[in-house]
Amino acid sequence: MKIVVVGGTGLIGTPLVETLRGQGHEVIPASPSTGIDSVTGEGLDDALAGADVVVDIPNSPSFEDDPVMEFFERSTRNITEAAKRAGVGHHVVLSIVGADRMPDIGYMRAKVAQENIVTSGGVPYSIVRATQFFEFIRALAEAGADGDTIRLSPVLMQPIAAADVSATLAEVATAAPSNGFAELAGPDPLRLADLGRRVLEAANDPRAVQVAPEAGYFGGVVTDESLTPGHDAGITDIRIAPTRFGDWLQAQNTQR
Repeated sequence: MKIVVVGGTGLIGTPLVETLRGQGHEVIPASPSTGIDSVTGEGLDDALAGADVVVDIPNSPSFEDDPVMEFFERSTRNITEAAKRAGVGHHVVLSIVGADRMPDIGYMRAKVAQENIVTSGGVPYSIVRATQFFEFIRALAEAGADGDTIRLSPVLMQPIAAADVSATLAEVATAAPSNGFAELAGPDPLRLADLGRRVLEAANDPRAVQVAPEAGYFGGVVTDESLTPGHDAGITDIRIAPTRFGDWLQAQNTQR
C-alpha cells in the first residue's frame, strides 16, 4: 500500500512511518520539513497521487483558540479535498477522547471541527480518539507551576504511551475504513495530580504538587468522565493499550 502520513515527522508520526515501512508499505512522511504543507496545501496533490491511505496527524503550533481552529480547519479541508481528487480510499484521523465533552476548551472545539470535516468529507474514514500521552504529563505539570508549587487538578485520566498510539494507528491504517470512531486509552485510570507528582519525583524535582480541583484542564471545566474512555454510547470500539505509566516512567529514567 502507499500511505501518506501527514505529520509524519513528529512524536507519533516518526515511529508510525518506521512501523509501516517495516511492514513493506510505501510511506511518505508529509510535513513542512519534507516540502508538504497541509495548511497551505503545498505538495499535497503530488504526495497523495496514487495513495491508498492518508493518515492525518499534524498538530497546531499554537493552542490559542482562533489559531488552533484555523489550523485544523484549513489543514483538514486541504487534506480531505486532495484525498478526494486523488481517489484515496481511507482517511485516518487522530483525535482526542472526550473532545466533544469539553466545549469550553478551544483545542477540543478545533478537534471536533476536524472530525466533522472528515465525517462529511466524502472519503471513507476511521477516527481514533486517544487519551493524553504520557509524554505530555510534564508539560501539564509545568502549566500549573506557581513558584515552588505546582497546582494540578485531581481529574481522572487514562493516559497512554505515544508508542502505543503509533502502533494502533498502523493497525487502523492498514485495515478497512470503519467510517466511525474508536477510543484508545492506556491500561490504568490515574489522577492528574498523582501523575504530576510521580513525574516530578522521577526527575528529582523538589517542587510540591498541590491538589487544586479548580485548576481544571487547559482552563476548562472537567469531570472524571471528560478524559476517560467509555462514556460515549455511540463508540463501541474501545481499545486498551498495554504500556503502564510506571513501566514507561522507569524506562525514561533508565534512558537518561
